Amino acid sequence: MTVSETIASAVPGAGTGTAAGAAAPAAPGAADLGSEALRPHAEHAFAAELKALAAADDRPRPARWQLSPWAVATYLLGGTLPDGTVITPKYVGPRRIVEVAVTTLATDRALLLLGVPGTAKTWVSEHLAAAVSGDSTLLVQGTAGTPEEAIRYGWNYARLLAHGPSRDALVPSPVMRAMSEGMTARVEELTRIPADVQDTLITILSEKTLPIPELGQEVQAVRGFNLIATANDRDRGVNDLSSALRRRFNTVVLPLPATPEAEVDIVARRVDQIGRSLDLPAVPEGVEEIRRVVTVFRELRDGVTADGRTKLKSPSGTLSTAEAISVVTGGLALSAHFGDGVLRPADIAAGILGAVVRDPAADRVIWQEYLETVVRERDGWKDFYRACREVSA
Repeated sequence: MTVSETIASAVPGAGTGTAAGAAAPAAPGAADLGSEALRPHAEHAFAAELKALAAADDRPRPARWQLSPWAVATYLLGGTLPDGTVITPKYVGPRRIVEVAVTTLATDRALLLLGVPGTAKTWVSEHLAAAVSGDSTLLVQGTAGTPEEAIRYGWNYARLLAHGPSRDALVPSPVMRAMSEGMTARVEELTRIPADVQDTLITILSEKTLPIPELGQEVQAVRGFNLIATANDRDRGVNDLSSALRRRFNTVVLPLPATPEAEVDIVARRVDQIGRSLDLPAVPEGVEEIRRVVTVFRELRDGVTADGRTKLKSPSGTLSTAEAISVVTGGLALSAHFGDGVLRPADIAAGILGAVVRDPAADRVIWQEYLETVVRERDGWKDFYRACREVSA
């Protein structure tokens, strides 16, 4: 039995009707969900940009890639195409990080996106898969209860009991499907998965093979297959990766935004995208409050005020960019439904308190000290101080 025959027989539907390099058929009803989905997949939300990039892309593409590495990087970082089409940036950060990540996927090494919570690991992972394979849904969500079957394969137990192990009874995992179809698979929160389940990936990533001993067969990955995993810096003590598994990955560390301006820009962009899907007020009217949220989070996160004059105690929470986006989005919703539609300090105060005070005993003291020693004395922040004092009382 040839490799392709083995793949086609082991995975129902694999190797039938999809030409090399062609996008997989859309799921039934996917087009109908386009504008109604609360959170469309990247390949649907940015379909126009991906189509424009594909049309303008005349550079070499790796096997089964929808775009060339250059076009994938342009999709993530943004730019203007020769026909005037504007590609919005999906990631605001060092260009070299994106280039290394894209280049890794073009080799036979898997990609590990590492960083503290809120550094856009999942966001970057999704958009990389969408741009490379046209499908970001081949996803394994890592948890403490993730079983080995989620990475390898499972069984339809009704068919298994009725007919025994067979091709029809096998249920492929997202990773198995990606191997057989030459797609990009994603594993989120890899370090939350039990260590013995993590190590299931070793053979897949080193030999590019997934044995099926029950059938006496195997699935060999076809060209185009690769895997993106994400892991949280703060979860190192949960389920550390074995050295054998870590060697199979090229690790790219996603940093926090380097400057306040960059972080404000990221928060404003994401809040605007989320707000449009929820019919919330436009972001430009709340830029000043976004700047305040980012300033508070950065100062408490760094343990020092922006001018470097006052040292601060840092709370137990991460106070990431993602949490700043959540606070501002919640504030916009308050202003839209219970205010005048303009984002004000009273709209974001409760959200900031909830993000900062995770440990009611220690964090509340830290927050009160920050309010009285920094916020109270800051010019132009009196309304913000009063709003925070009111919700903190």
